[in-house]
Amino acid sequence: MRSFIAFLKKEMIEIYRTGKLIILGAVFLLFGIMNPAIAKLTPFLMEMMSEELAGSGFMITEVTVDAITSWTQFFKNIPMALIAFVLLCGNIFTKEYASGTLLLILTKGISRQKILLAKIASLLCVWTLGYWLCFGITYAYNEYFWDNSIVNDLFTAVFDQWLFGIFVIALTVFFSVISESFGSVLTGTAGIVFALYIISLFPKLTCFMPTSLMNSSVILTGSELSEDRIMTVITASVLSILLTASSIPIMNKKQL
Repeated sequence: MRSFIAFLKKEMIEIYRTGKLIILGAVFLLFGIMNPAIAKLTPFLMEMMSEELAGSGFMITEVTVDAITSWTQFFKNIPMALIAFVLLCGNIFTKEYASGTLLLILTKGISRQKILLAKIASLLCVWTLGYWLCFGITYAYNEYFWDNSIVNDLFTAVFDQWLFGIFVIALTVFFSVISESFGSVLTGTAGIVFALYIISLFPKLTCFMPTSLMNSSVILTGSELSEDRIMTVITASVLSILLTASSIPIMNKKQL
């Protein structure tokens, strides 16, 4: 356990020293501020455009914004933050393969399994810290400008989006273990997510697809109940566990 904690600490320090933690912190911070800012500025922007649009035959009625408007923006922006996260941290294994540093680490007596789990833990820590930082900033601004109490089941909606990020991390780690290039990792992860999204378009299969968790804004308005997401949450959780569990024996047998 001590070696696991030591390696996890080493990974977190490495993420910080390479500037990834600062960049991701800035990304999540920016999106956290942008969500309420865009909602707050929407009426003014629409008013500025009203004359131009009126000349084209479009009539703009009065635009009303509230906390739901800002939270909807939150769920639109988080996928972009997740993409930035994968682009910055998705090479956490492939760079080790290229440099050969994994062999040096193994000679120090740390097992492959502990290395794998420590790297996964570091990704989970960074994603969780960034995600909830973004959430906290948006929540605070929304509470100040409007009222968060008008939002239906906010925690469920926010949890679902966070869980989808965990699923993407599990995918990224799995493809990092079976492939040696960052491009293959990105292609594999994006390919699976896209395939699941296409499958989710079939109504009878929607509730089983982890990509359905991205559509969390429908919970805010009560269009969908949290109970309707139980199977989706279970599927995403089970797949994340299976992907991680499958990565361990593959990692143990991988030729380095």
